[in-house]
Amino acid sequence: MVPELTSSDPKAPIASVLLHFHNLQDTAFKPLSTLNSSLSCEINLLSTRLHIPPRYSRYRLACPVNSSSPSIAPPLSRLCPSLEPTSASSSASVAGAELCTTTTMSDISDDYVDISSETDLHLSVYMEKLGRHRRLGSSSSEGSSSTAGPSRQETTTTVVEAPTHSFPKTLPDWSNLKVLHRNTLPPRTYFFLYNTEEDALTRDTSKSKSLLLSGKWKFHLTTSPFHEPRDFYKTDYDTSEWDDIVVPGMWQCQGYGKGPQYTNLNFPWPVDAPNIPYDDNECGRHVTTFKVGDDFADHQLRLRFEGVDSAFTVWVNGKEVGYSQGARNPSEFDVTDFVKVGEDNLLAVEVYQRCDGTYLEDQDQWWLSGIFRDVYLHAFPKFHPIDYHVHTLLDDDYKDATLKVDVEMSQGAYVDMKLLDADGKLIAKDMKIFDRHNSFDIRVKNPHKWTAETPYLYTLVLNFKKCSLVQRVGFRRAELIKGVFSVNGDPIKIRGVNRHEHHPDSGRAVPYDFLKRDLLLMKHFNVNGIRTSHYINDPRLYDLADELGIWILDEADLECHGFGVLGNAGESWATDNPDWREAYEDRARQMVQRDKNHASVILWSLGNESFYGRNHQHMYDVIKSIDKSRLVHYEGDWNASTADIYSRMYASAEDIINTASQKDWAKPLVLCEYIHAMGNGPGGIKEYIDAFYKYPRLMGGFVWEWANHGLRTTNDDGEEYMGYGGDFGDVPNDYNFVFDGLCFANHTPTPGLVEYGKAIEPVQTLEIKGNEVTIINRYDIVSLDHLTATWHIVADGMVIGGDQEVEIPKGIKPHTKAHLKIKGLPKNLTAEAYLHIDFFLTKGTNWAKKGHRVAFGQVALSKAPSMATILSSLSNPFLDPVPTIQQTSPSLLSITSATGLSTWGLDLQLGTLTSWRKASHPHIELLTTPFVVDFYRALIDNDRGGRFGQQWEDRRLHQTSHNIKRVEWRKEKHGLIVNVHSRIAPPVLAWGVDIYTTYTFHGEAIYIKIKGKPSGPLVPDTFARIGFTFGLKSVDKVAWWGRGPGESYSDKKMAQAFGNWEETVDDLFVDYEFPQDGGNRTDVRWVEFRGQLPDEEGVVDQSKPAERLIRARYGDLEGASFSAMHYTTKDLDECKHPYELHKRKREDTVVRLDWAHHGLGTGSCGPATLPQYELKSKDFEFELVLD
Repeated sequence: MVPELTSSDPKAPIASVLLHFHNLQDTAFKPLSTLNSSLSCEINLLSTRLHIPPRYSRYRLACPVNSSSPSIAPPLSRLCPSLEPTSASSSASVAGAELCTTTTMSDISDDYVDISSETDLHLSVYMEKLGRHRRLGSSSSEGSSSTAGPSRQETTTTVVEAPTHSFPKTLPDWSNLKVLHRNTLPPRTYFFLYNTEEDALTRDTSKSKSLLLSGKWKFHLTTSPFHEPRDFYKTDYDTSEWDDIVVPGMWQCQGYGKGPQYTNLNFPWPVDAPNIPYDDNECGRHVTTFKVGDDFADHQLRLRFEGVDSAFTVWVNGKEVGYSQGARNPSEFDVTDFVKVGEDNLLAVEVYQRCDGTYLEDQDQWWLSGIFRDVYLHAFPKFHPIDYHVHTLLDDDYKDATLKVDVEMSQGAYVDMKLLDADGKLIAKDMKIFDRHNSFDIRVKNPHKWTAETPYLYTLVLNFKKCSLVQRVGFRRAELIKGVFSVNGDPIKIRGVNRHEHHPDSGRAVPYDFLKRDLLLMKHFNVNGIRTSHYINDPRLYDLADELGIWILDEADLECHGFGVLGNAGESWATDNPDWREAYEDRARQMVQRDKNHASVILWSLGNESFYGRNHQHMYDVIKSIDKSRLVHYEGDWNASTADIYSRMYASAEDIINTASQKDWAKPLVLCEYIHAMGNGPGGIKEYIDAFYKYPRLMGGFVWEWANHGLRTTNDDGEEYMGYGGDFGDVPNDYNFVFDGLCFANHTPTPGLVEYGKAIEPVQTLEIKGNEVTIINRYDIVSLDHLTATWHIVADGMVIGGDQEVEIPKGIKPHTKAHLKIKGLPKNLTAEAYLHIDFFLTKGTNWAKKGHRVAFGQVALSKAPSMATILSSLSNPFLDPVPTIQQTSPSLLSITSATGLSTWGLDLQLGTLTSWRKASHPHIELLTTPFVVDFYRALIDNDRGGRFGQQWEDRRLHQTSHNIKRVEWRKEKHGLIVNVHSRIAPPVLAWGVDIYTTYTFHGEAIYIKIKGKPSGPLVPDTFARIGFTFGLKSVDKVAWWGRGPGESYSDKKMAQAFGNWEETVDDLFVDYEFPQDGGNRTDVRWVEFRGQLPDEEGVVDQSKPAERLIRARYGDLEGASFSAMHYTTKDLDECKHPYELHKRKREDTVVRLDWAHHGLGTGSCGPATLPQYELKSKDFEFELVLD
């Protein structure tokens, strides 16, 4: 209901009113009966919709007026939402009430509640702390008179209902859905102005008309914005005793507040959207000073924040400038009237940990707060560009182009435009007299085309009357062609990563050098795309992507995943709620307006994991109203009813193949997240990449994710480690799910990145026939003309041929095959051998030096020797192969080799080897723990996240023990044979594996053959591994022939080449930031453990080379593997941090010799190990030779 009141004086001006109550007791309003005189007036509100929060009850009043009452001019008030209307007023009186009509909105105090109508009328309520006057305040409309209303002497009987007390006195901006920004300038593209064209061409921002305000600021933190000091922004407030804080920075990373908190999707506060708890919302107050010279005089001065998490209010020289939210979006204020040129200026910023917008910033990362990107003061002269939009319009032949530049000016002026090529040569120029809006349209004949593989950039120069700017321009056109995503007419495949902004010490405040290192590392590992998950990144990233050549899927700062766990439709909270429409649109607009001029940006994204609703459709419309040249992505739009492409997360390779095989879909599919890279993994990459290249409408995908988000911290002993959820006392938390990247938290490569880089390499080696090797060009745009190739042969124990150059045929088109002719291949190779080909950059680039290897391939030339061949080599006609045997106790057999160089002990109760001594050091027992058959590995994250690890634990795979059924031994012509029948089984359950082991002691070797038969109820579907585990003393180094040098498993081995390798035990181990199995080497033919044994006095002769302790040979068994480390599986399972694990480091070496090993998969968040890489629990048989 809208109240309509009438005035006794039809000529009285319509005005907003300021009602000032005085002469009231300090503690409360006086009872109406005690009020003395009263005067009356009737206020005509016409049909104005007057909105007053319910907490102020209702007001019915007739007010005495003192026409001589003074104007009141306190500082700017904060806006407050429009709420329900009051009831109609009637005559009332109150003692000492004064009507003032000469104030404006900018005059109202901070403490007033501004209750805004949709017209000129504003009624504000001011209620001070108990013990001070209570006021009702309003601002007047333009032209109002201070004489409005009856005189003070006119009285009438009145009734008044006083307002109830309330907290807060005003609805804070940060908990007010209707306030996104106050006094911010419209979003614009990221640019700097320079005094001259010469300065602009340097692109050195220190030479620009801008002042960088980043650095050390004064800082004070409270647990709530309502806590003192609230007047810290005033020029006379002393902050000298405050701490220093670094800007850009997150205050939790600098030792303030509750500390970092990690959740994947849950909101870590009571969910009452859009409201934020008042008493649990840390408030960081930042203060700095700056001084500007006369060169900033007569300029528009713009204060720009590139990123503040999560919302903030800003003051300059004690005056409130404005408010903004949208943590990863820039905010810009006109502070021309606030800054004093030639004097010291005070800048005060109040940062709120949370705001209503934080409900839309629920990304899978740490909750951190602060001014985390740079702060600038920009000086724009009178005639300046407000914004500009660069369009590169290629013709339908993708040859010639029109360069269209839309420029918006502060006012009419001439604009001079130049286009320079990469060498600085003038390509085109034009000059126009502009109104506020105008455009350049220039034809450019056959420009170099920009792609991620050919990142050619032109330089656009815009010269204005007193300033210049530059913008690098890449000519390219992104579109769908018959349902295939294409750039400049060529289909492309995205071989990308999801990248959060992260630094192990400073959180989301990422230094430029660290950012650049990330992108260079991506290029080195063949990554060609970034999804800016899940917000627009540091603007400098886009400049680097333009320069280096990286496709960008630019994503709006939007995720409200946490609404999905609240027991109702997640989209109903915000995504499909019209009250949130403006907030959604704002985030889309901010993204597009800032990043629209970057060639690298080929896709816009509406955010992440925010369900799907009408507000996404509105975002799409906003984007298309600004930029129609790019496609729009959103995974939550499952059927692509709004989005321009289909998108999926964590679909299996089989699923996307099934989708791609359908003929009734006209849009391409991208995997915006896939092959979840948590811990040891990901496994099964090859199957995805092969599918991408087989099916044209599969665009590729972005691995989740680039790097672990660990934050460096220390334990009680001062030991450094990378912390995860819960390590900072944060509750709730999602534990180590923040460790899911291709890089460790210090952004160095994990084995997973090495594997991914190999899987997406631009040249694939397929096969060899005769002397011709088939390769395929997996570039999207270029041939292989920029590469050089060399070849050599690796064979067991040797390298043949050196690095001989091989000619690459010219002009091999993308996605096509070609043949390399290898001259001088040797024939009749007796050892296992592989042709190894490397592909290098012929010339250096802006991301790699000449000779950088971009790909390698191997093809088999000859096979490994079989076990039969190995066994035949053990026979020596000149030596008796049969060792001697003694039963030295009822449960121990002592066996000495025929040469006397080795002595073994076999425990009859365990049925396995428990001792191995060498004649050269008979006092040294090599085995520190017995040989045992084992089916378990320390769980990796992908085991824990999927069904396999849970079942292994439920079926007690880690608790099995050996029970002997029978042991027999006998001498034969070719050696001593020991047959053991044992059963390996867990406690509690009734399943087990019958193991039949045959040991043949022959010369200096032991031939072991094992057969296993699982049986019983609840046998696990799979085993983690099948092989031996034992402890070995004095191992210094390990040598092997097989895949290396790095970690490999059955579904993660592409990056590891066949060769002869040697590593220390420490270097074999992969020290994952959350301890788990690692360091395995697969497809091994033999492995040798080497060390230096001490003499009887414990002294090691360092002058002697390490000797062979034990060698294991598998023959031509595919999938055989080993690992060697200083930790047990129990150590790895029980320790939750590396520093805990390191305290358990043992001197001996835990060795695994495996016949087969279960794959890794991506089961932590995605498909589990693929069936072809599962280790099924069925009958098995394997053999190996130890010597």
